[in-house]
Amino acid sequence: MTKPLLEIQGLRKQYGAVEVLKGVDCTMRQGEVIAIIGSSGSGKTTMLRCINMLEEFQGGRILIDGDAIGYDEIAGARRRKGEKEIARQRALTGMAFQQFNLFPHMSAAQNVMLGLVKVKKMGRDEARALAEGWLDRVGLAARADHYPGQLSGGQQQRVAIARAIAMNPRLMLFDEVTSALDPELVGEVLQVIKALAAEGMSMLLVTHEMRFAYEVASRVIFMNKGVIGEEGDPKEMFVRPQTERLVEFLKSSSFQ
Repeated sequence: MTKPLLEIQGLRKQYGAVEVLKGVDCTMRQGEVIAIIGSSGSGKTTMLRCINMLEEFQGGRILIDGDAIGYDEIAGARRRKGEKEIARQRALTGMAFQQFNLFPHMSAAQNVMLGLVKVKKMGRDEARALAEGWLDRVGLAARADHYPGQLSGGQQQRVAIARAIAMNPRLMLFDEVTSALDPELVGEVLQVIKALAAEGMSMLLVTHEMRFAYEVASRVIFMNKGVIGEEGDPKEMFVRPQTERLVEFLKSSSFQ
């Protein structure tokens, strides 16, 4: 069997005295789409942010392709890797956030090109061609030269997704990418993610769109108070939840 794409072993994260992640274990294979669900404050977003070192973590290990992320263990002591190495590792993942984080003074194509030119050291013509290709894939070929202020929220989020994927990450992280959108714009963003999933892209999705998680995810993780409360096939979990806490959560969610 091939080695896992992602391994999370005993992940612990604290903010001061508050322990947000209390020993999370998770293994993910290439091509899997894992939806992470749970109440606000259960640790979902924090887990994603630890994976690409936007947050430091105090215990456990995260490995991508067997490469320990963020920290080395030397003679039993834990030491943060250098910033250059962390930047290299961060490029293994792409992340799309609740807020689009586009540069307002740059066009859609320029936003997508930026990392390709600055980080990947790609020539501008090659970067522009790649940017146009990804904007076409997310249905925005005709908006390549529009600025964020000229785009709807759904269009801005699709540009942000194109920007992340253009960097060719090993793993895509989506953090509640529809939560800042008007309800009528949610579908267009979910459709893009659905198409990427169908093509075999490896994804971790924090989402409150239960129906989407049910239909698209190959596995669902239910986070509860900093630990994994339940995980498994969405068709089983949503129809026959095994814990009382998940039963309560699904009743209060949009899943019917």
